[in-house]
Amino acid sequence: MMRLSCLCAIFFFTITAYAQDTTMVKRLVNKFAKATFNGDAKTVLDFSYPGLIKLSGGREAMEKMITERIAELKGRGVMKFEGWVNTPGPFYNAGDQLHVLFPETVVMKMINGRYISHSHLLGISEDKGKSWTFMDVGNMPENVLKRLLPNFNPDLHIPAPTQPTFFSDPTQ
Repeated sequence: MMRLSCLCAIFFFTITAYAQDTTMVKRLVNKFAKATFNGDAKTVLDFSYPGLIKLSGGREAMEKMITERIAELKGRGVMKFEGWVNTPGPFYNAGDQLHVLFPETVVMKMINGRYISHSHLLGISEDKGKSWTFMDVGNMPENVLKRLLPNFNPDLHIPAPTQPTFFSDPTQ
């Protein structure tokens, strides 16, 4: 009976710890996504995977790229960015890191409607889940991903992003 109680306690603790990790990383990825949608490049960089920042030429270069990309999209008629991050998939061990994939929905509002697409964000922890950084891996070429994360777990499959679908605004 004592052994069964111990097993139940271990099982409950494992489930509770996983739920807490999921809740924390979900809260952090939501901050990252919200900053992205709001064009807050400084916050995006604070939550970005350091290897990606380095590969992009450093914080200043990456901030400039983010700002230019947003300006380019606004020049094409995007009035506002919105979206949300969905429930994460399972956690994967990858060398000394933990990885978790988040499905993301992106909405680009135009004057006459909106484009909706689906992509993925990757959460990376280098301290067993105590802290997390993120990067958009929806359109990332596999060779770049492997360069950034040489111990990437092959069991973690990143689906291709969807092409944006346009939905017209019936009031226009």
